[in-house]
Amino acid sequence: MAGGKQTPRQKMINLMYLVFIAMLALNMSKEVLSAFGLMNEKLEASNTKTGEDNMAFFTGLETKASEDATKYGPLLEKAQEIKGLSAAYYTYLDELKADLKGQVDDPKDYMTMDQADYTNQLFFSGDNLSEKGQEFLKKLNDYRTSVVKAIPASMAGIKASAESRFETGDKDGKVEKSDGTKADWMNYHFEGYPLVASITKITSLQADIKAIEEAALKNMLAGELTEQVSLKNFATSLQGSKSAYYAGEKYDGKIIISKTDNSSTPVRAELTLDGRKLSEGSDYKIEAGGIKMLIGAGSPGDHTVAGTMYFQQDGEEVPVEVKNSFAVISKPNAALIAADKMNVVYRGVANPMSISIPGIPNNKVRASAPGLKAVSGSKYVMNPQKGRTVTITASGTLPDGQGVSSKSEFRIKDIPRPAGSLSKQAGSIKLPRKNVEIGTVGAVLEDFDFDLNMKVSGFKFKVPGQPTVSVSGSKLDGRAKSALKRAKRGDAVQIFDINAYISNNKSYKLKKVSPVVIELTN
Repeated sequence: MAGGKQTPRQKMINLMYLVFIAMLALNMSKEVLSAFGLMNEKLEASNTKTGEDNMAFFTGLETKASEDATKYGPLLEKAQEIKGLSAAYYTYLDELKADLKGQVDDPKDYMTMDQADYTNQLFFSGDNLSEKGQEFLKKLNDYRTSVVKAIPASMAGIKASAESRFETGDKDGKVEKSDGTKADWMNYHFEGYPLVASITKITSLQADIKAIEEAALKNMLAGELTEQVSLKNFATSLQGSKSAYYAGEKYDGKIIISKTDNSSTPVRAELTLDGRKLSEGSDYKIEAGGIKMLIGAGSPGDHTVAGTMYFQQDGEEVPVEVKNSFAVISKPNAALIAADKMNVVYRGVANPMSISIPGIPNNKVRASAPGLKAVSGSKYVMNPQKGRTVTITASGTLPDGQGVSSKSEFRIKDIPRPAGSLSKQAGSIKLPRKNVEIGTVGAVLEDFDFDLNMKVSGFKFKVPGQPTVSVSGSKLDGRAKSALKRAKRGDAVQIFDINAYISNNKSYKLKKVSPVVIELTN
């Protein structure tokens, strides 16, 4: 249950582990057993789906290896080895689960699978492991060792994941329990657990097998390699020195081939521009990685380059369709100014702004307004001052020497009224007494475009029938907790007159924070 980015299947497995722990601490009900069995069913269904996906990945790798045996042949051999190891271990676990399920009349009746006797007798003999227990542990260790060895050295992360998923404790086979003592790995995971829990634990091991197999195959395929099997599946795109061109300029863009390197050079091309045939030398030239265009940008509007590029592959010419477009725009006569998040700016907030003029480098654009500060490139920050509006002026000079200047007006608004919160819950809420006692009082701005870091320096706390308590800080002090102890179940306690401030702008006075009303549930 380590941190980091996890797949939905791994999250489901983690949830199963949490239920595992809860079963140790609680007097387990029949409904819990049923829920645990349903979790096992979901894991089994997920394993089946992952197995189908893995087979598709494996087939894709076989296809790729048939196209380039030198590069992908060794990877296919590794994939076959991993697939064989995983299939053998998965089958062994399947047979073990079938044996466990055979101990009850109906393997779907999870409410009857609350006994641990059979699992204990199967895996343990007194204080030691039985033959079956030794076999189970050996197969787990053997699979871990073999599959880690089979995974290519370049996949260090997947190797580490396999070590972690199939670890069986420290060098002595021990795991540390929550109380600090140590226990044998097998005892810790299987001794004394209900039959349905042991079955689900084995299913989770099968999920780990599928996960490792999937990670290795995906890595070997390096994404959607099946789309890269042949040049027939390549696409073309235009790459220019800039994103837009003025009318009359030369368009110096280049038609490039996606998913390739500069060594892939076309042998010839048949191209048109808006239906007009282009000539090699005057309109385009062939170079490493594609074709460089030498055509004029033309009049404002969209233009299409179409035709066919030909590549040499296995002694034959392979055609690749060309159909790309580019846009030509007229020279601008006004600046473009826009707020990044809204059509207004807020007082007390560093409002991000983008200010630019098409065709003019950002470092040649000048922008000014009260409270406006340049950050980098076209990015600015606006900290509005007094008044209800602010006008931003932007100016610059086009390459031909023509000056461009424009103004834009923005409304200035104050930060909305914050809502008081307890443990990040606002308004009228229901909480246990303990949660109120240890909760943190805060202030939130619901549906506000900026994430402000607001702090609370004090508040008032009221329990029905008790005097109001003034508290410093953001948590209940001794007097407030004492008053809370006198409250009854169902009482509505209030937190009001909350003093909040913006941590990086204490000078800004927020509007009055709305109170929090908590109904005690115990």
